[in-house]
Amino acid sequence: MTTPIDQILPAETGERLRLARESAKMTQAAAAQAIGVARTTIVAMEQGERRARTSELQQLAKLYGTSVNAVLRRESVHVDLAPRFRRMVGSDEAAAEAAELMADLAKAEVELENLLGIKRERNYPPERTILPGDVKAQAEQDAAELRQRLGLGIGPVTNIVTLLEMELGVRVYIRRVDGRISGVFAYDDALGACILLNANHPRERRNNSGGHETGHLISTRRQPEILHLDEIENSREERYANAFARAFLTPARAVLQKFQEVTAGADRMTRRHVIILAYFFGVSREAMVRRLEELGSVKLGTWDWFVANGGITDEQARQVLGDLIFPDAEKADADRPTTLRLNLLAYEAHRRGLMSEGQLARLLHLDRVELREILGSQPHEGDDADGGREILE
Repeated sequence: MTTPIDQILPAETGERLRLARESAKMTQAAAAQAIGVARTTIVAMEQGERRARTSELQQLAKLYGTSVNAVLRRESVHVDLAPRFRRMVGSDEAAAEAAELMADLAKAEVELENLLGIKRERNYPPERTILPGDVKAQAEQDAAELRQRLGLGIGPVTNIVTLLEMELGVRVYIRRVDGRISGVFAYDDALGACILLNANHPRERRNNSGGHETGHLISTRRQPEILHLDEIENSREERYANAFARAFLTPARAVLQKFQEVTAGADRMTRRHVIILAYFFGVSREAMVRRLEELGSVKLGTWDWFVANGGITDEQARQVLGDLIFPDAEKADADRPTTLRLNLLAYEAHRRGLMSEGQLARLLHLDRVELREILGSQPHEGDDADGGREILE
């Protein structure tokens, strides 16, 4: 892991600089002359009597034929999640590839954060062991506690990805993977909690998957998990995660209240009702009807009736919602070779001279052409979007 310079003792930094200089077969006097300082300054830095400034560190690293990253590096983020998933998925290549993709993105992000001195705050809810008894009742209670903790009340979760990232500090990646994979979850002490959602799925289904993986964050944090599309509930853990997602995204009181408002005066549940309710809560139309069945608001088998009678199509949803349907920006981000946040971190590390193109390309699993496209797409000084004042320290 690369440690920010202000978190390393000056003596330790000095020792690394001395070793780098000697490796480059350069005298203190020559190094001092090359960067325009007195020899005594180099001596003081190497002996830990004076902390090297970032600009001096960059100059010396370049002079010694190394990088700031190498000088400050203690150890890389050595985390291999593959064995944990391999035991679980067996020969399922699609699941293994999705898990590996999530691990690569998380490790690269952590390395760049460490290099830039960025600390990602974790605000995870406490773990709740799944106890003997009614799993659904436990999930409902735990979901209500998390909603209260986050100050959500009974209102809808308008964007679960933002909530997971900004409120809880979970690493969430939306990438295009095999259509059979809905979500991937893993927790590691170095990486923290990580979730991968499938960008090939509609936004509403991704919300469902995000709620499901949040259930695993609450209940079985140390166990990696891969959610397959339309997976059968074959364990108490899966029943808990599914029940948690329903309770968290569609809290009972809110659903019953909104159902009464939307269907007031009606003697039957129509497609229009389902479309409006699903849009309000940000879940799939099937998930909405299944929740209403669970709460006893409609007859069991209502969703199966809709399916048998033509279903509820996207075109019907567009007819009902019109301009309320907005573009899925997360799908556009998923078309990039890396995430938008990773791109910004990589650009900043390169701009500061902390990592070379080759180092970044290896870290992000890109070739040089792809990396240069990413670096070139970031804002530069003088761009309108990049204008602003200095940030106070």
